[in-house]
Amino acid sequence: MEQRVRLGEAGRAVAEYGPAQADVVRFRPSVAAVRLHDPVAHFGAATFSVAEPPKTVEALIRLLDIVGSLFILAFTLPFMVVAAAAIKLNSRGPVLYRQQRVGKAGRLFDLYKFRTMVDNAEEHVGPVLASKDDSRVTSVGRILRRTRLDELPQLYNILRGDMSLVGPRPERPFFVQRHKALQGVRLVVKPGLTGLAQVRSFYDLKPAHKVRYDYIYIQNRSFLLNLYILLQTIPVLFAKKGW
Repeated sequence: MEQRVRLGEAGRAVAEYGPAQADVVRFRPSVAAVRLHDPVAHFGAATFSVAEPPKTVEALIRLLDIVGSLFILAFTLPFMVVAAAAIKLNSRGPVLYRQQRVGKAGRLFDLYKFRTMVDNAEEHVGPVLASKDDSRVTSVGRILRRTRLDELPQLYNILRGDMSLVGPRPERPFFVQRHKALQGVRLVVKPGLTGLAQVRSFYDLKPAHKVRYDYIYIQNRSFLLNLYILLQTIPVLFAKKGW
């Protein structure tokens, strides 16, 4: 099944099928689409088209990602060393936590974070969303989550090209398959370390609420908007929104 959606309608477009695999297709210089495929027989495919920024804008955004990531890395390296030592002393298990996430065009990649939960936290419960009073979160992990320091290893993902500094937050395949709001248009761009949803509301928004801000961002994505969101992220961190 195919469905092409005009730019003005992109905010209302939601894929009806799970995006295990996908391809980005360009129809015109200013229009790109993501075609979703699922290898499971009972899934179909859906195509959504949205305006694509010029190549110069994409190049500027990528330059911002590289320069910004290196700057943040240099500034936060001492905090990362302290965080790594605290994690190691506080609980058993690795310092870094690696988890598969869904990226641009539905491609899977390994995302890195500082471990904030006990080792093998999902061994018995399976994939579940963390809650505010989650007993699996360690004492050090709670501090790292509150200050967002647990997200800093994702700078490596940005430098690799898996992610961008700004974009929809990357979700796990398990949840993307089960929440239609996390599919479709959301996969046209790279996922980000921060995004419009994070600076305009709380970090712990439910999927249906996150996607409203994600669609607005995707429709208006530009170098200046990315720069604005990055600058707005700073006061959000100090305000300690979410949990």
